[in-house]
Amino acid sequence: MVRRATGIVRTVVNAHGMNVGMNLGRVAGAGIEHHCHWHIVPRWNGDTNFMPVLAGVKVMSEHLLASYDRLAPAFAPLADA
Repeated sequence: MVRRATGIVRTVVNAHGMNVGMNLGRVAGAGIEHHCHWHIVPRWNGDTNFMPVLAGVKVMSEHLLASYDRLAPAFAPLADA
């Protein structure tokens, strides 16, 4: 599923690469004991993530609801699988 999800995200947002991470267990940030979930973060050439380091600010290039609206249709077929 992670492979399929990264492919969908890469296609929809035209990402050049991905950061993929997993939270396993309550203490690791999953919130629930024995729970596992993945984070898929698209990245682009030149995306150096310098803002948090230099300015202590995080930049959102797109509102989260707009991202959801773009991604949801591409993920809909997985819900039926």
